[in-house]
Amino acid sequence: MDVEIIFKIAAVGILTAIIGQILKQTGKDEIATIATLAGLIIVLIMVLNLVGDLFSTLRTIFNF
Repeated sequence: MDVEIIFKIAAVGILTAIIGQILKQTGKDEIATIATLAGLIIVLIMVLNLVGDLFSTLRTIFNF
């Protein structure tokens, strides 16, 4: 597993947390929730791509 993807996921999480806190302090709770959901969706897409690569590797290894 490439360490780079872990750093990317951590960076998205940190940026999402910072943006969410800034928006909550300015009183824009709805936009903060949307920003948090957007960060979650970005990370889920990254993880789904990894799972797809895992399944294709397993398919290649076991000749399915």
